[in-house]
Parts: sequence; C-alpha cells; structure tokens
Amino acid sequence: MASIQPSPKKRKNNNNNNDKQSTEINKGNKKKKKKNQDLADVRKLGQQLLSNRSHINNLPLLLNILNPTSSSPPEFILEALLSVQSFFTPLVADLPSSSAKPTEDPESVYRVWLRSKFDEFVELLIRLSVSTTLVEEALREVVVDTLMECVKVGNAGKFHSSIYHKFIHTMVYSIEEADTLLDLLVSKYFKYIDVCYFTYISLDKLIRTLDVRSASAESEKESPACASGELLIRNIHHALSKIPPLQQLGEKSEFEMWNASGVFTKDSKTETKKKSKDSKTETNDVPSSAIISKKMKLKFSKAWMAFLTLEPLPIDVYKEVLVTLHQAVIPYLSNPKLLSDFLTKSYDIGGVISVMALSSLFILMTEHGFEYPNFYVKLYALLQPSIFIAKHRAKFFQLLDSCLKSPLLPAYLAASFAKKLSRLALIIPPSGDLVVIALIHNLLRRHPSINCLVHQEEKDQSAKNDISANPGIDHFKNEETDLTKTNALRSCLWEIDTLRHHYCPPVSRFVLSLENDLTVRSKTTEVAVKDFSSGSYATIFRDEMRRRVKQVPLAFYKAIPTSLFSESDFGGWTFQSQEQKQ
Repeated sequence: MASIQPSPKKRKNNNNNNDKQSTEINKGNKKKKKKNQDLADVRKLGQQLLSNRSHINNLPLLLNILNPTSSSPPEFILEALLSVQSFFTPLVADLPSSSAKPTEDPESVYRVWLRSKFDEFVELLIRLSVSTTLVEEALREVVVDTLMECVKVGNAGKFHSSIYHKFIHTMVYSIEEADTLLDLLVSKYFKYIDVCYFTYISLDKLIRTLDVRSASAESEKESPACASGELLIRNIHHALSKIPPLQQLGEKSEFEMWNASGVFTKDSKTETKKKSKDSKTETNDVPSSAIISKKMKLKFSKAWMAFLTLEPLPIDVYKEVLVTLHQAVIPYLSNPKLLSDFLTKSYDIGGVISVMALSSLFILMTEHGFEYPNFYVKLYALLQPSIFIAKHRAKFFQLLDSCLKSPLLPAYLAASFAKKLSRLALIIPPSGDLVVIALIHNLLRRHPSINCLVHQEEKDQSAKNDISANPGIDHFKNEETDLTKTNALRSCLWEIDTLRHHYCPPVSRFVLSLENDLTVRSKTTEVAVKDFSSGSYATIFRDEMRRRVKQVPLAFYKAIPTSLFSESDFGGWTFQSQEQKQ
C-alpha cells in the first residue's frame, strides 16, 4: 500500500513552524541564561565591594538596582540589598553625621561620601517599603528588617530617630501598604519599648504639622499617590491604636529594648555624679521602670491629645475612639482631665455620640474628680425611645444605673428620672419595659424620698376644690428639660401600674416586684440591670420557650368561632360583615 506523502507546500509550512518554535525556545533559553548571568553579575558586584576597597564604585551600581523606578527583578533587589547591608553594617557606627562637611583630608572626603551613600540607601529602603511594584511580601519584610537595623545603629550606635520618623511618615501617607507595614511593626518591633516611644514621638510630630483640610484639597494636584484627608486620619488612628499600652509593671520588671544604648539610658554625667556621692551604690545604665513608665505616659498623652484635636474626624473613627477611650486611653494618660474638653463636646452633640462618650465622661467624674454641672441634664435628654434599640444600649443602661446610684442625689432629680422612664414604658418594646422596671426598682430602693410616687395622696381638703389638683391630671411635664421644673414629685407612677396588664407575660410578671415595700432594704435587693439591658424580642422568646409551665390554659369552644371577637367583648358595639351591610 502506497504511503501518503504531504504536498510540497504543506511540508514547507511545517518546516517554517518548526523553525519558529525552535527560535522561540532559543530566545527563552537566552533570556533565562541572561537572567542567570545578570544575577551572577549582581552577586559578583557585591562580593567585590565586600572584598576590596578598590571596588567602591560598585556601591552606586548596587544602589541603582534598589531604586524602585529601575523595575529590577526581586532576586536582583534581594541580592543587592544583602550586599549593601553587609557593607554598611560594620562602618555605619563610625561614619560622620549627615550634616558633616569634608575637610582637605582624603579620608574625611571618603567618609562623608560614604555617609551620603548610606543616607541614599536608607531613602531607597523607605521607598521600597511602600512601593506597589514590590509584589513579594517576603521581600518587603526583608526591606523593613534592614531598615530597622539601620535605625538601630545609624546614629553612631544609637537609635536613629530621624530615619524612623521618615519611615513612619511614609507609612502613614501610604495608600495601599500602610496596613501591611503596620502589621510587620506590630508583630516584630512594637514589643520593644524604645520603638513604641519613638513611634509616639513621630506620630505626634506628624499630627501637629498636619492640615487635614489643605491636604484634602491639594492631594490630587501635588501627590496623588499619597493618602490625604480621611484616609490619612484613619492611618494615623490605626497606628496609634495598634501600639500596645504600657502595662503596670513592678519595680523588678525589665523592658525589652531594640537599642540597648538608646533614649532610656542614663547620661554619663549624672551617673558620675551619683557615683561621687555614694561610691558604695551601684548604678545601672537603664533607669527604673517607674521613670520609663512616666516618660512613656508623657509621649502617649501628647500623641493622643494631638490626634483628638484633628477636625473633622471621620464619623466611623470618631465612634471607634469614643467606644475604646475609657479602656485603651484614659488609664494610660498622664493627666486624664485633658480629655474633658473633647468628651464634653462629644457629650453635648446628643444621640449615639453622647451615649458613646458617657463611659469615659463617667470615669473622669468618678475617678478623677472632674466636675460637669450639666451632666444629669444631658443624661436626662438622652432618654428617648430610640435609645432602647440603639447598638450600645446595654452599656448605656448599666452606666445610667451607676449614675443614679449615689444617695446624695436630690429627690427631684431621682423622681424626674423615674417618671421619665415610666412614661417611656408606654411606647417602647417589651425588652425595654424590663429595663425600665429594673431601673425604677433600684431608684425606689435607693431613694426612699421618692416612694411617694408609688401612691400619691391629696395633702389637704382645699386641694380638692382646685382644678389643677384633680386626680385625673398628671402634673409631670414630660417635655421639660429643666429637672427642677418637671413637677415629678407631684405625680405618680401610674404608667407602671398599666404594665401589670401588659400583653407580654415577662413584663406583667416582673412588674409585680414593685409591689413589695422597697423602703425595707433588709428584705429587698437591687436588680442587676445588666441582666435585662441587652434584651430583645428574640431573648424574651427564648426565655419563654425554656420556661417550664405547670398549668397550660386551654381554650374550649362548643361551636367553631366565626370572628376574632364576640359582641359581648365590646359592650355597646355591634359588628357587621360586608355581606350584612349589602
């Protein structure tokens, strides 16, 4: 059988395709070989630089590879980075300062030149750390580690605060890489007390020289790649909140430092003076934990107070600050009263902002002696139906109970709160009624002077002839904002009596606790408001499902009912269907 041979034209096309494939393979091999060859060249440049001073001109070539605009491959950047770092590590402690000028001595000129190249190396590291072209996160971590090593020894063996400030400034202004860099600092470097110390200083300087409005207006014209406005404030807040707070450590506790000869070491002059006064006592290079703690509190306070003066804060940042202020900031401030202006201003805004500011303001008043005359007036104004469905209602009701705990409160004030809460009980969900009953229960027990609200009697016979003294008229002024003019003591808690017939069984059962004589403190106890403060329809339903009922009422009808209500349920009313009307 004859074999089928391809036509000459087809054979020619196949040969052309094979030639193209072979040329592409050769090109790929050449590129790979060239890449390996270039990487070997970079490695050779580094080896020559480290081996002999005569190859010092290799240093600018390696620095050029580190430039983000050169678009060098990650392998080249890593190789050049390690070589330059190895070159500068033994030399940087002995290099002159950046502002030093060379003399006529050639060695002086050489050392000043080296210092300029070291500064260029640091600048390239900072730019690389926020570069979006640096895809590999492992390489970014190496860049940050190298930069922190330069910070450690770049100032004649001491902590180089200027380099670190530039790094923090660049990180905060970064749009995409701020969170990544901050996470690296948190995981590896914020455990060192001196790093946290200089972070507070850098953020404080940055905030005080920052104009949010001008930065927002000119960001697109001058530096579109930099964060500005609300994003800049979010980055600063994120950095401040990520720094671990200084815990209360004992005298024997030791702080871990990134640079052992940094800011917290004692001055040699003071040390010699102490030795001359008492030669028997030995002085350590590191001061006591109390001194370090005091310095940290000062820098912590300056940074936070500077941040809180920024205006306007984004609403989400504003709320987050208010929620965490009493736990994450106030305990570590050198003077918590510095927050009084910020908190009173927030408390006067009203609504959710006031509720969030209440915790911190309450701590300032009870623990730090801050006086705020309008505190109870503003607290009274917060009692609105919306507060019973607010997100932070649980904390608010617990603080409200604590604020009304003092036996020194005047009777008119306690009565006004009790009456306001009872009036709200008529229009709020059942879960809110449970909270109101608990709060009024505690108010009646703590303040016997307002127990007249339970049963108000006419004082004299002449009052019966007065129209305003009519028992059917409630003298309480619900819309009055002045607590001295609400007339709460002339009223009674009739709203609470209506809750005995509430459609929700937990409410009608719980209100029976108010029938006890609460003035007998030995036989009664306060109700824990926190057990009811976060309630909802779902929690009431779950509690009712778990409740064991001994007797279950049954509905029995001799005939199938044709309507929901019968005529006997509504005396004097008649009900007609649509068919009867027609």
